[in-house]
Amino acid sequence: MLTQRFQRAFAMASEVHARQLRKGTTIPYVAHVMSVAALVLEHGGGEDAAISGLLHDAVEDSDDGESTLERIRAEFGDRVADTVLGCSDAVGVPGQAKPPWRERKEAYLRRLAESRDPDVPLVSACDKLHNSRAIVADLRAIGSAVWQRFSAPDPEAQLWYYRSLARSYAGRVPPALSGEVARMVAEMRTLAGA
Repeated sequence: MLTQRFQRAFAMASEVHARQLRKGTTIPYVAHVMSVAALVLEHGGGEDAAISGLLHDAVEDSDDGESTLERIRAEFGDRVADTVLGCSDAVGVPGQAKPPWRERKEAYLRRLAESRDPDVPLVSACDKLHNSRAIVADLRAIGSAVWQRFSAPDPEAQLWYYRSLARSYAGRVPPALSGEVARMVAEMRTLAGA
């Protein structure tokens, strides 16, 4: 059963993402973190993993990611904080731009491969499953215009990243989850004409 910790994490996720929308849509960003937490629970994750799902983008989307990470650590413990950090491609620094897209994604893939915490690939796979489902739906609805929403609008770059992620999940997350990510990536490639 989920405890009050989950409710507090939901409140924090709502606070962090309150004014954000999904890229190129009118969908409140909090819908994404809710979906990720639900997928984590559906694929066998416990409360810490579900909390990490709610907060997985908080560090990279905050103006001051380091202070957000410390707040997560203080409120939800080391395991949640370490999982959130493991699922972040950058730590937001006040007044500084994030590193270039490819550099961030290559570093993320390395950290993911090196992680020994089973919650990191679980939360990551649930995040990327939700993202890939959204991309596939948008490819069906608006076609290749979807790529312009991304900081790296080259479909080949996005497909490289998602194929790399799908390979990294195999054998590390429940087969139904890794299989669904792989299916979404294959459909993304087909719809992108790759």
